Amino acid sequence: MHFPRRTFMSAALLAGLALGSIGNALADTTLLNVSYDPTRELYQDYNAAFAKYWQAKTGESVEIKASHGGSGAQSRLVQDGLDADVVTLALAYDIDAISAKGLLAPDWQKKFKNNSTPFTSTIVLLVRKGNPKGIKDWADIAKPGIGVIVANPKTSGGARWAYLAAYGWALHQPGGNEQKANDYIKKVYANVPSLQSGARGATVDFAQRGLGDVLLSWENEADLVKREFGDNFDVVYPPSSILAEPPVAIVDKVVDKKGTRKVATEYLEHLYSPDSQEIAAKNGYRPTDATVLAKYAKKFPKLKLFSIDDTFGGWQKAQKTHFADGGVFDQIYEKK
Repeated sequence: MHFPRRTFMSAALLAGLALGSIGNALADTTLLNVSYDPTRELYQDYNAAFAKYWQAKTGESVEIKASHGGSGAQSRLVQDGLDADVVTLALAYDIDAISAKGLLAPDWQKKFKNNSTPFTSTIVLLVRKGNPKGIKDWADIAKPGIGVIVANPKTSGGARWAYLAAYGWALHQPGGNEQKANDYIKKVYANVPSLQSGARGATVDFAQRGLGDVLLSWENEADLVKREFGDNFDVVYPPSSILAEPPVAIVDKVVDKKGTRKVATEYLEHLYSPDSQEIAAKNGYRPTDATVLAKYAKKFPKLKLFSIDDTFGGWQKAQKTHFADGGVFDQIYEKK
């Protein structure tokens, strides 16, 4: 199989090349954006656009470095001292954990619009061309003989969203309750041959290595696979899924130490601009700007979305119940 020039599944990424940069070595300011796995292409495009915008607005140059990996693992790197000016992670819990270390304000989610969420996503089902296993909904991925590819929810934010999308579907079924949802999710993960640490690694397993029958995927990641590999895959939109809200935040202790608060603030605020919302949409993320979203309506099918708050009582409760040591995931998952 031929892989296109810009393929995200390069050996360099798999070898752990986490840092990339946009700008020049003699820039007036350097920012580090610590982000989650599937945003590599998004921030490659956005960082280049922002550097041009900042140069035109201020006459100053900015170099933007980016680090990508599983959201939970990235959060821990920042907690342990990685000097991120901004974090753009997969879910609020991972930024709350950084806040708990005193690195950013407890009310960080009030600093930018839409609870500091410039765009949203959801979890979809990516299958092989023609959908040979007939996978249409969440019930199908629990059937015997279905190979399910997904990352480890202990380290990957996208994997936590995927787990909760499936679990939430089970809760919302007629007569659904926690015991039935536990039984269902155990069957799903019995179909998982192995767990990668991040969402991009799971995508590599499915799309390049040919493992499994279905990938539980970020919508934007499925969009990227379709663009990279054309007709080899189909995207299945289940009737319902979870509203995934990947937030952004300034790391106060770092920007105050480095003197980068002004440019870091503008870097995140500019994500909400119409031009940046266009970049997000083109990279498969659902814009929060209503006008831009309407322009891309055909790209983002409507489906019934439930939220982390209304179904699981928020991230703190969901994390403790499902992903903390000894939680539901540890109870139901048997390592292969």
